[in-house]
Amino acid sequence: MKLAVCQEQGSAGDAAGALARMRRQALAAAEAAAALVIFPEMFLTGYNIGEAVFSLAEPADGPSAAAVEKIARDSGVSILYGYPERSGHRIFNSARLVHPGRGAIANYRKTHLYGREEKKLFAPGDGLVMAEVEGLKLGILICYDVEFPEAVRTLALAGAELIAVPTALIQPFDIVARTLVPARAFENQVYVAYAGLCGREGNLGYCGLSCIVGPDGLDIARAGAVPTLLFAEIDSSAIQEGREANPYLADRRSEIYAALVKAVGPPSSK
Repeated sequence: MKLAVCQEQGSAGDAAGALARMRRQALAAAEAAAALVIFPEMFLTGYNIGEAVFSLAEPADGPSAAAVEKIARDSGVSILYGYPERSGHRIFNSARLVHPGRGAIANYRKTHLYGREEKKLFAPGDGLVMAEVEGLKLGILICYDVEFPEAVRTLALAGAELIAVPTALIQPFDIVARTLVPARAFENQVYVAYAGLCGREGNLGYCGLSCIVGPDGLDIARAGAVPTLLFAEIDSSAIQEGREANPYLADRRSEIYAALVKAVGPPSSK
């Protein structure tokens, strides 16, 4: 399957502008014969919008969601994008996966919230999500989530071949894109697609550095600091070859890890 990763600038509250850019990039992905295009975290509204998120958030089946479904149908490409989701009185930092023929097939709510601001604005999700596009099994995470080895390992053990990560990585944390993301791919023998924001929104500067990393931990495609559309072929046979060469999943001894945690307990956050 051919995959596209879209690195874009933040929308800063301009959902209409974000949807117009999404249409252009989805059509470009279709022109390149991609089956799936991944957009950044909070792509529809921008990430650094503070309490404006309370007025800009929409239900998972809201007006913007309907607009994205039309873009998917028109382009013939599946779309994964970040947005603020309203559910009752709570707001989630979410990512929604839309298929051109089946509509919405997954909605993931960020489980690991980063910093005081996110914890003030959003409620945390309470579970991981898997989906399938063109026969490829993918797990969905958002930004900070991928920095937790347990999250990626759980999805890999559940059968994920691709970990799709909308992100808004802020400066100066380049190490996440350059080091941690390739490590997650290598230690689990999965593809990782990391789709980020670039440029600035208010007082935040974004790293860019979006990438598609193979099961061997090596970059297949990587962006710099400007808007970019990346492409890569996802080959499931490379996953099997990687797991034969580096059998981390098969050689795990989960019984001894659990025993140690039970004996000493988790570390205190205080």
